[in-house]
Amino acid sequence: MKSKFDSAQKRRKKRIIRQYALFWPPALVFLTIVRSIGTEEIGSFDPGITMSIILAATFGVIGGIISGSLQYILEEKIYGKASVLKLGLAKGAFIILFLVLFIVLAFIVTKVVFKHNIAFWTFVMDEGSGPVYFYIITVDIFMTRLRQVNLMLGEGNLTKLLTAKLYIPHEEERIFMFLDLQSSTSIAEKLGHIKYSQLIQDCFYDLGVVDEYEAEIYQYVGDEAVLTWELNKGLNKDQCLNSYFAFIETLERKKDYYLKKYDTAPSFKAALNCGRVTATEVGRYKKEIAYHGDTLNTAARILAKCNEFNEMILISENLRRLVKSSHFEFKLIGDVPLRGKTETVEIFAVNPKQAQSEPNTNINNQSL
Repeated sequence: MKSKFDSAQKRRKKRIIRQYALFWPPALVFLTIVRSIGTEEIGSFDPGITMSIILAATFGVIGGIISGSLQYILEEKIYGKASVLKLGLAKGAFIILFLVLFIVLAFIVTKVVFKHNIAFWTFVMDEGSGPVYFYIITVDIFMTRLRQVNLMLGEGNLTKLLTAKLYIPHEEERIFMFLDLQSSTSIAEKLGHIKYSQLIQDCFYDLGVVDEYEAEIYQYVGDEAVLTWELNKGLNKDQCLNSYFAFIETLERKKDYYLKKYDTAPSFKAALNCGRVTATEVGRYKKEIAYHGDTLNTAARILAKCNEFNEMILISENLRRLVKSSHFEFKLIGDVPLRGKTETVEIFAVNPKQAQSEPNTNINNQSL
């Protein structure tokens, strides 16, 4: 589990750094070109337009790596673990650090590569540097905001919206997992609205573990979350099933934390189904990517059967036929009538095989 977690973190780090490293070069080249059109450089050092563009592109890649690394640290080490004030101070400190490193790098290149004899403080306070510093800070803040929008929409969905990829509805083969907090009503009554919302916030923060299994978090609806995979990705190495047990394991590992803070140990029931859905962009004033089809409706109806059959995770016969793993035990529940459907659906309970020597994952006899 640890090696998979480390691998996922490395992928996430590379993804963030790549985004920043691709964005910064054109941003700095754009600044260089704009400053050169119809103007005369008033600073003490002017390498010429061609060399300036080359330097801008090079500094952009290096600066993107630095800025992306700092953003990764902010997301993984600070966000969700600090107050809004501390988060703002941390981001401000990172921007200053980034700017300082950028200035030091530019100074070294000026001194070593171009043999320009200039004192460091004189270089920093050079007459033409002010607008550059302002531009760098503005672009970095813009990138942070853009990154937040990307996270709100889901990784990769911003690109789909900007390129109008889903403007026209089209069909996809996908797996969907519906997750719901067990005994949510009694927990909410016990904790009150604010404390309960904090609990959900913590649980969904820990749900981030599913990123290791290439899951896309489609929606949060109250105390429920909906995950999705492209069919092949979800079936690859049983990622759609392993992600659920990894999430449950994370909650179990943090049980003491939840008991201390909320006097409860949260657990989630799940239902999975796969099939063809329609993917499209919806909304006029608030846009998002939506999936429509009976595949989602069936998964939601199966979720409602977890309590009835005293099981934590149920899957449809459609998905069971495609999962070839020998790491799980599949118990046939039977042909079950689902609300809103005229035909019965064959469903299965799932348990990891090693669970035979561990406590059963069945739901405790609690009702919502």
